[in-house]
Amino acid sequence: MRSVYCIGELLIDFVAENQGSDLSKAHEFTKKAGGAPANVACAIAKLGGKSKFVGCVGNDPFGDFLLNILKENHVDISLAQRSKTFTTLAFVSIAEEGERDFVFSRGADKKLVYDSSVKNDFKENIVHLGAATALLGGDLEKAYGRYFFDALTLNTFISFDPNFRGDLWRDEEDIFIKKCMPFIEKAHLCKFSLEEAQLLSGKKDLNEACDYLHEIGTKVIAITLGGKGTLLSTSEFKQTIPSIKVTPVDTTGAGDAFIGCLLQQIASLHNPFDILENTSLLVKLVENANKAGAITTTNFGAITSLPTRAMVFDSSEPHL
Repeated sequence: MRSVYCIGELLIDFVAENQGSDLSKAHEFTKKAGGAPANVACAIAKLGGKSKFVGCVGNDPFGDFLLNILKENHVDISLAQRSKTFTTLAFVSIAEEGERDFVFSRGADKKLVYDSSVKNDFKENIVHLGAATALLGGDLEKAYGRYFFDALTLNTFISFDPNFRGDLWRDEEDIFIKKCMPFIEKAHLCKFSLEEAQLLSGKKDLNEACDYLHEIGTKVIAITLGGKGTLLSTSEFKQTIPSIKVTPVDTTGAGDAFIGCLLQQIASLHNPFDILENTSLLVKLVENANKAGAITTTNFGAITSLPTRAMVFDSSEPHL
């Protein structure tokens, strides 16, 4: 089975549960492990796949906590780095219907240093690039770009998720869009939220948004639509794949669970590039990924809510 290299941030989420969506009014916070690429790595491992996390945390108790969480979830952390800079923190408010508000205090995630030896492991594996903090400059952005180039030179299957966070890009959305374009151009699979698809394409209509993003270069687009499912798009195919019905309490990590489940299945294929041609297979994989995303919303916290393999797959699972 192939490994999925998840590159990006690992951080502490201080979560204010059921205190409304206004952080200024929250009084109590619960410490959770977070960071989209780390969530994806855990989602893959909990489903029985192989994942490796590439990112940086502080040399402090919060960094210890985060790496221990990844180890407990069977993620390979041999490529994780430590920094004297304090671990990155995010403060998250969650309203009763599961909607969120974020405020970030950036720290060690931006200190990731490029490791040229990692390139040797990309061949025949999969690289997933989560961009929540990776395009904000510093060592992380430099390393991120070089790992992306390494994956391209080795013809590695590449997945990209822009993970747009408005608090990080306030009044600088145009810069975010420009920085995402090279990844959208070359990635084989792009996962977007509704907001991200519209922001990056400049189109309100999702069919038009997909057409625009395909013109840029990406082969497969998955736009997660919450309870409505996922709009799956290739240059010749568009279909909204329904999800299962759940009562959400926290949508944090749902998109990460979705893309993690999708990548775990792609990594299990004889040839990951088969999904670029086999639409019926791709639809089945997205159906399973929708289920993983939905299950994740039924509990608080991203990693603790990620489903196991038994919770997602059943006897109708395709032979991979």
